[in-house]
Amino acid sequence: MDSHISKSRYLTGAISGLAAVSIWAGWMSATRAGVTTSLSPEDVTALRFGAAGLLLLPVLLKHGLGGDRIRLWQLAILICGAGAPYALVASTGLRWLPAAQGGALIPGVMPLFVGLLSVAIFKEVFSLTRKVGYLLIVLGVLVITGLELMLSDQQRLLGVVLFLSASSMWACYTLVLKRSGLKPLHAAALVSVGSAVFYLPWYFLTSGLQILQAPMADVLFQASFQGIVATILSLFLYGRAITLLGASAGATFGALVPALSALIAIPVLHELPTILGWVGIFAISAGVYLASGGPLKVIRLRTKMTEGAVPE
Repeated sequence: MDSHISKSRYLTGAISGLAAVSIWAGWMSATRAGVTTSLSPEDVTALRFGAAGLLLLPVLLKHGLGGDRIRLWQLAILICGAGAPYALVASTGLRWLPAAQGGALIPGVMPLFVGLLSVAIFKEVFSLTRKVGYLLIVLGVLVITGLELMLSDQQRLLGVVLFLSASSMWACYTLVLKRSGLKPLHAAALVSVGSAVFYLPWYFLTSGLQILQAPMADVLFQASFQGIVATILSLFLYGRAITLLGASAGATFGALVPALSALIAIPVLHELPTILGWVGIFAISAGVYLASGGPLKVIRLRTKMTEGAVPE
């Protein structure tokens, strides 16, 4: 019976993790579809945090601003790193570059930025496996960006810069969140409500009600997907995966985002990466897996499964 419970727990955690990273990968295609048709990056950002801010306001009212855990400058990093500034930078990049490259250069490169910041600020020392992972990420980035340097115009090159900037922003958010001890939903509420408070007045002042000129179906889809699915549901699913499988095992699911982003974009956007593009995507995916300690955790999980133990 213990073995059965262990397998059930692992399966539930794995499904939750896969669902979370599928949402993250799908965000690339959904956002690119929005910003290349009827909506602007500013519109998509307003819909995302307007919806999420409203829905998560009760969470913020219940738990407060986290003043006992974080300082004002840390709160500012959380909001900039995962809130409206991040969404604007990432979605503007998706206006000019394919979703597959967004998946590779934003979530795919984020562990590398986290590692660099950890070395610079906290003097962290990495194992050989993680160093190999970071090297693969760098090689993948060079393949993708090198291709852009050879074939692209200035807008596409700016897209690469925006993707890497968004990745570094998310890395800063990750480090602050990790050390703050905030629960994921509370952090999401701080980011979403904070973004709504500071961004929406500026948005309506500069854009007015031009969003009403877009097809209502597009507006409703982006509001629900961006605000509910991508911001709230994915956090719940990822948190569930971490709880059931442990942080390292849950983090390895992030390695799937670059490849999944490319695969989802093929039927949704009819964007097919080049052979070199695939090489860069899979190099980054392998690098993320190794950088998160994937192989060691998988071995431990398999050992616990055969012994009938419940994964931590």
